[in-house]
Amino acid sequence: MSKSPHRIKLSSPAKVNLFLHVTGRRDDGYHNLITLMCGIGLSDTITLNFPSDTRQTSITCSHPDVPEDATNLAMQAANLFFESASLPHSVQIHIEKRIPVGAGLGGGSSNAATVLTALNRRFGSPIKREDLMRLGLSIGADVPFFIFGKPALASGIGERLRTFEGLEPYPIVVIFPRIGISTATVYKNLNLTLTKYKNKHSGSFLDNRKLSIEHDLSNDLEAAATALYPNILSIKNKLLRIGAAASVMSGSGSSVFGIFRDKTAAHRAWTELSRNESWEVFLTELTV
Repeated sequence: MSKSPHRIKLSSPAKVNLFLHVTGRRDDGYHNLITLMCGIGLSDTITLNFPSDTRQTSITCSHPDVPEDATNLAMQAANLFFESASLPHSVQIHIEKRIPVGAGLGGGSSNAATVLTALNRRFGSPIKREDLMRLGLSIGADVPFFIFGKPALASGIGERLRTFEGLEPYPIVVIFPRIGISTATVYKNLNLTLTKYKNKHSGSFLDNRKLSIEHDLSNDLEAAATALYPNILSIKNKLLRIGAAASVMSGSGSSVFGIFRDKTAAHRAWTELSRNESWEVFLTELTV
């Protein structure tokens, strides 16, 4: 993070879901789940300017598909912070987008969490961390994870978090097929009788051991997403054929990532896969 009295520049990281098990549908329409989330080295850059001559919140973004109004999650986060802290609204937000939009990588939620955390720090932490996470949850289910800031097992709708330390900083290759998928549409098409949850209660199957790349990676939303966009399955298979130890869709898609055992194999795969001009391909790593 770089900052001056009137300007703060921050990194806003993406995440992947190493596994995601849907355990049931709630009365409020949301779904309960158990998921292991981890930040990755791919990130947006957020700049906050604090003008002395205005009292309003504004937002701009480098990506044409990201709204520059009150529907933007980062702007919602800023407004919610100022209201909760009883402070005058005064920040200009600019997002330099690198995380693909509608990709299942949590870009919007990360932006919101980054803004909440930065504003709270800027104004002397008037809101406790646990309360900040509750504010974040009102914006989106993944926002508390990004405020939490470390690999975590999440349950409920994603708001109950506990640190997970059984990860290595594996290199990964992320493929975004330039198709944005609606999370609501994927969940609408989810057949709960086909989920792989079984007896993996509360993520306890990972207690006291590290993640097994070959055996633990899975995503119950893949079938629903693949039924809509069959290209997701072909991307998974391509990553496996090219040397990934495992491959899985992140979140509700459409991004798919492969985990590699070493950087050389990951770089070789990234080089070959980048030749496909219909995909955005990123070489990065798990942030542990």
